[in-house]
Amino acid sequence: MANIEKRGDHSYRFTVYEKKDAKGRYPRKTKTYTVKKKMTPKQLNEHLEHEYLKFKQEVLSGGYITPERMLFSKFVEEWKKKFAEKELSSTTYANHEFKLTNHILPEIGHVPLNEINSMMLLDLTTNLTRKDGKEGPLTLHSKQDIYRTLQSIFKHAMQWKVIRKNPMEGVNKPKNKHEVKREVNVYEEDEVTAILQTLQDEPFLWRMFLTLSITAGTRRGENLGLEWSKVDFENNRIDITQSIVIGKNGPLIKSPKSLASKRLVTLPPSVMKELKQYRKHWVAEKLKSKTWKEEEREWLFCQKDGSHLYPSSPSNWWSKFSKRTKFRYIRLHDLRHTSASLLIAQGVHAKIIAKRLGHSHISITMDTYGHALRTADQAAADTLEGLFQPKDIQTK
Repeated sequence: MANIEKRGDHSYRFTVYEKKDAKGRYPRKTKTYTVKKKMTPKQLNEHLEHEYLKFKQEVLSGGYITPERMLFSKFVEEWKKKFAEKELSSTTYANHEFKLTNHILPEIGHVPLNEINSMMLLDLTTNLTRKDGKEGPLTLHSKQDIYRTLQSIFKHAMQWKVIRKNPMEGVNKPKNKHEVKREVNVYEEDEVTAILQTLQDEPFLWRMFLTLSITAGTRRGENLGLEWSKVDFENNRIDITQSIVIGKNGPLIKSPKSLASKRLVTLPPSVMKELKQYRKHWVAEKLKSKTWKEEEREWLFCQKDGSHLYPSSPSNWWSKFSKRTKFRYIRLHDLRHTSASLLIAQGVHAKIIAKRLGHSHISITMDTYGHALRTADQAAADTLEGLFQPKDIQTK
């Protein structure tokens, strides 16, 4: 086996020649493979041949990454091509790009991947400075973004067996006890009532979209990913299984942010009644449309041809609606926060809210809505105080 060469007692070198390049050469890839089990000569030959063919397929399909002395910057390009460009939204991808270009690659881009250790990454994450020309330390949010970028890169380096140990395991997520967390921006109950009332005069699509955002606490992309097959009219709930986001090459249908984001959300009977009316409206719009082309899916929120809305359309409409109606503007995503704050005010347990919003841990809910939860807790204490106050004895 010319392409399988014995190098030691238990190690072998595999060699695969790629297709001819522009200079007429046949580039080759090599890999050292160690046999860890005792085998008969026949078993050994079959095992080596099997492993060699696996390696050959990886090389010829472009899926093999050479680990030997690969610079961190070189692996980042592989990470982009094989993961980030395919799986991440354009916004998330751009954020990773910025952190890499301005903070990470200048520090460790020239270092071989297998020489990067926890201490090196700890120095990088603790000595971060601003790169936008402004004075002052980097914000905690930016530091944590850089941490997440590094985490993703080294996680995939482990998965693809380019490194044997993940150096990020020894690096903690940046924290700053003195930095004040920004409170979420939400509508009060009377504002929600006024908005829902005003929406009665708006197109049914947008009225239903915003009603779900407030009552179900759904993300923008989750609403866009809803299909009629995921609406359970019998049990008054919707099934969140997918999301539509802006990808690098346009809209992308993908799974929600985490396993917990795949969830069933129960809706109030009045909202389900409105959904039934919207369904009738939706069918009527489809029947009278002369441009309908979507036959595989039935998107709740679609364009006149049946295709799903572009991911930025809801935010654009919401911004124009707020200006036109003179309502206090908050981000479309803040309607999700508004939903949570309304539930907290009604005394709903944080664990239920976490499940409803699709948070993977209740700590996310507690951290995000800590102020509202503390306010509700104080209100509960005041209620109990009224129960335990001695009653005035009235005498005739």
